[in-house]
Amino acid sequence: MYWKSLSKEPLLKCRVLHHIPGRMRVGCRAIRYLDDYEKELREHILELVWVKEVSISAVTSNILVFYDREEVSPDLITGQLEEIISLFSIPAHQRERKEKSQLTVNERRLQEEPVGSLLRNVLIGAGTLTYALLTQSGKAKGVSLMSRLLGVTSLTSISLALPLIRSGFASLRDSGKPNADTLSSAAIFASLLSGNTVSALTIIVLADTAELITAYSMNKTRNAIREMLSTGEKFVWKVMEDDNLIKVPIEEIKQGDRIAVHAGEIISADGKVEKGSALVDESSMTGEFMPREKKEQENVFAGTVVKSGTITVTAEKIMEDTAAAKIIHMVEEATMYKAQVQNMADRFSAQLIPLNFALGAIVYLVTGSITRALNMLVIDYSCGIRLSTATALTAAISTGARNGILIKGSNYLEMLAETETLIFDKTGTLTEGNPEVKSVIPLEEEITEKELLSLAAAAEETSTHPIAHAILGKMKTKGWRIPRHCVVEVIVARGVKTQVKKDTIRVGNAKFMKENGISLDASADAVSRLMLRGENFVYVARNDTLAGLIGIMDPLRENMKKSLNRLRNLKIDDIILLTGDVEQQAELVASRMMFDRFESELLPEDKAKFALRLQSKGFRVAMIGDGINDAPALAYADVGIALGSKRTDLAMEAADITIRSDDPLTIPALINLSRSTMRIVRQNFATSIGVNSIGIILGAMGVLPVFWGAFLHNMTTVAVVSNSLRLFFYNMNKNQLQ
Repeated sequence: MYWKSLSKEPLLKCRVLHHIPGRMRVGCRAIRYLDDYEKELREHILELVWVKEVSISAVTSNILVFYDREEVSPDLITGQLEEIISLFSIPAHQRERKEKSQLTVNERRLQEEPVGSLLRNVLIGAGTLTYALLTQSGKAKGVSLMSRLLGVTSLTSISLALPLIRSGFASLRDSGKPNADTLSSAAIFASLLSGNTVSALTIIVLADTAELITAYSMNKTRNAIREMLSTGEKFVWKVMEDDNLIKVPIEEIKQGDRIAVHAGEIISADGKVEKGSALVDESSMTGEFMPREKKEQENVFAGTVVKSGTITVTAEKIMEDTAAAKIIHMVEEATMYKAQVQNMADRFSAQLIPLNFALGAIVYLVTGSITRALNMLVIDYSCGIRLSTATALTAAISTGARNGILIKGSNYLEMLAETETLIFDKTGTLTEGNPEVKSVIPLEEEITEKELLSLAAAAEETSTHPIAHAILGKMKTKGWRIPRHCVVEVIVARGVKTQVKKDTIRVGNAKFMKENGISLDASADAVSRLMLRGENFVYVARNDTLAGLIGIMDPLRENMKKSLNRLRNLKIDDIILLTGDVEQQAELVASRMMFDRFESELLPEDKAKFALRLQSKGFRVAMIGDGINDAPALAYADVGIALGSKRTDLAMEAADITIRSDDPLTIPALINLSRSTMRIVRQNFATSIGVNSIGIILGAMGVLPVFWGAFLHNMTTVAVVSNSLRLFFYNMNKNQLQ
């Protein structure tokens, strides 16, 4: 089919399908997802001067172009069409991702089936099967059809099989195609009609056992995430208007209420400290090990723990609105996003399930044996593949959660395993995000380092800029006092200005200095030295004279170089640095850390476009960042990874995977986990296909009875699901299964 021939093409790639002079049909996968943009797309194409007429079909994913054959070549046409289609790349990528992650009917059933219900079914089924084997009531030969169907074992079988029957019928009703549950239902009914309820019960019990293991792993993952991100106590101390405390259920707390939190208690709402101070363990939210002191007017988050002290918190976000609750909700939705390998299992099943029915009919027509034909129905490939794949991916998500990694969907694990291009942001990702003063260079003869830094601190005292934090932090470390000063004037994109005694102090960039008539000639050598060391810098001027420079550097994260080396060993052969920094700074960091290439002075949308441009060429791209400016690129990369305790909420929501630790070695460990997961999935595929193929052949030959055919098939399913469970014991520190 045409669509299958295009399925491996990059999303935005245009390919000539048919061409005669003046008329060309071009195929592009993105067209399938752009039916809502067909009018705009057509208008853009018609703006090309050589186009006479155009027809777009979202159904067949192609464009028919009538053109002036004297003006253009086929290569120019496909190039121009790719450029136009790239304007709609974001909605195309979004719809493709959504389509790939849709759950099938039987997968939705598994998601919704409670673990307790499955366990009850297994126990009832096992008990009934034991009864049937002991009393031989499962082999009702010579008994009327009505008696067969109304017997205890038959009625129990039908009752236990109802979820399978409903799912199988829903698949036929919704899509017109049978699924694995349709096949199992047919096998169960065929067994009952032939009087072999033991086979029917065997199919049900072993299928439910495999599904119980899968559902248990999913439930365990959700519980692990909830426990890791527990948002608070069941009861809290509410501060009344007369300052008295009453203990109330957390559900009664409203926005604006005041909550008292004592040592050892969990904060149950996002808000601001109104009164008191305390040491708060924020590791559940930030991954930061050391508790932080929280004073009045500082923000605190639900799920964090007061280690010492008592604070009164004004609740701003409660219950499902808290940051921790949003994380839980996002990760719980991970089960709704399916990996491409699961789609492959679906397609495989969809193609083979009708084959099972056909083989059953053929075997019956050739041999006349209902028993042999029944084996074609009780042995199928899809059940083991589907359940073991879901279990493996769910177990990997759970392992990630235990190690402080929130993976929002199994599809991202698969894509990460296939990633060949990694994009790193610089500030806060490669670096710690805590700029420090590294150099203080006086240029006036009478000024000391202490005086130069003090004057700069006076001008920067009210600023929230990272450079201001670095200068003020240096003053605090030294224990120096900031001199008294007048009101600070901020000149946007230039610097700051204030008055200290009778002197006018300016701190800012070169443009700011030149605009105020201050010569920078004396700073040339100092600037060269600072740039060679990779330091950013600001000029400090007193009145009309340049007083000196202050060099500031954001130190690289510990273990970052080691992390990049490990990524190289994993055969990630394209590691790119994207940053908003100037070219000289970016080049220095890229050279020091051995990046393959870099792009500098980028806006947030530029980073997103860069990622999409690589995707359009067929590369699997992962983006690693931490800040608001990284959010667009994190959202549109194949896999967006938010790293570190200082990442922003927006980056965390935009990312597909959130690493709460500051240790960059977690990145190669995560990639190893994803690859181990996919390796186990491939093992399960091979085992399910191999063993079930042997079962089908033996069943068709009459060597394998129906009971043992059902047993072989379902035990294979249990075996591959159990193999997937090994990922619960994966050691991320050693990068191996235990």
